[in-house]
Amino acid sequence: MIASSAATTVPSAPGFVTLSAGASSVTLLPSLGGRVRDVTVGGRQWLWHNPDAAFTVANEDASLGEAVGSGGFDECFPTIAACKLPTWVEGAAGAKIAKRGALWQQGCETAVGTNELGNSASCSWTIAPLTFQFTRRITVRPDGVIEFTYAASNIGAVRAPFIWATHPVFPLTDSTRLVLPKGAKTRVCMADGVELAGGDTLHAWPGVRSGGKLADMSRPAALGEKFACTLFVELPKSETAIVLEEGRQRLEMRVHGRELSHAGIWINRGVLAPTERKRPFMRWRRARTYSTVTIGPCLGAPESLADALGAWETARWIEPGATARWSMTWRAGEVAEFV
Repeated sequence: MIASSAATTVPSAPGFVTLSAGASSVTLLPSLGGRVRDVTVGGRQWLWHNPDAAFTVANEDASLGEAVGSGGFDECFPTIAACKLPTWVEGAAGAKIAKRGALWQQGCETAVGTNELGNSASCSWTIAPLTFQFTRRITVRPDGVIEFTYAASNIGAVRAPFIWATHPVFPLTDSTRLVLPKGAKTRVCMADGVELAGGDTLHAWPGVRSGGKLADMSRPAALGEKFACTLFVELPKSETAIVLEEGRQRLEMRVHGRELSHAGIWINRGVLAPTERKRPFMRWRRARTYSTVTIGPCLGAPESLADALGAWETARWIEPGATARWSMTWRAGEVAEFV
C-alpha cells in the first residue's frame, strides 16, 4: 500500500508518504528534506523520536534546521560535519557547508509508484556549490525487505568531491548491542565523558583501548551513565552486515564494502541535547538529554569532507557528467542466541 497525505493535527506539519508491503513500512517527509520518520521491520518501529521536537517547522519564518533534532534519519551529503572546503577545490574553493550537508535544508522532488518489486518513493535534490544531483529510492518489497538505492551525479563542469552517511537515530538501552565485522579497523573521532584512545590510534572492533583496558563498544550502555563518542569502522571489501540488536530483535543493514567504505557510530548516553528548539524557560534548568545510538554505512570518513580530503584521503570524487551509485537493504529477524 502507498499512502500520501497531509498531517492535520498540526497546521504547519509536513506532508508525508508511507510505503507498506508485508509487515514492513517506511514513512518519509518530502518537505523536511526527505527525512525518514518511521521504519517498521519485523513488527517493530526502530527509529527514535524526540518528544521535545516535532517533525515540523514551527512557523513560516523558521528554518528546517529546527526540525533536525526530531529523530528519524537524514541523508548526510556532501558532508556530515559542518566544514569549509580547501581553497584548491575547483569550483567551490573555501565554500562553507552546513552540518549534515545540503539535503535537509530543502524539500525534495518525490515520486511514488508500485511494480512487481514493491512500493517505492524516489526523492531527488540539486545542490550547489558542489554541483550534484542526488537521488534516493526507497522500495518496500513484498518479502518485507526495505531497499535503499542512491545515485550522486556531477552536473557541473569540474570534478567534485563528497562523503555520504545515512544517519538513522535509534534508542539506546541496556539491551542495545552493535554487531560489526570482528577485528575491523576502528578509529575514535570524539569522546566526551569516557576515556577512549583517539587520534590516529587504530583499534580492532569491538575492542577500543580505554586507559589500560579494552572497552567493548558492542555494548554501549555498559560504558557508563553519561558519555558521548563518535567512531568510524572500516568495512571489508565484501558483502557486510551492520547490525543493531535490541534484546531478541535484530535489525540488519546489509551493504557491500566495494561501494561503502565505513560504518559510522554516534553514541549519546545522556550527554548531548539533540536539539535547542525548546529551551527551558528558567535559565538554571538544563535542557533534557536522551540516550541514543546512530549507526549506519558511510561512503568516506570521518565526519568532515574537509578532513576526508586531507589526512584520511577517503573522499569520493566524481568527474563531470559521471554518476556514483550505491545501495543498502534493511531486514529484521530474531537473535539466534540471546544473551
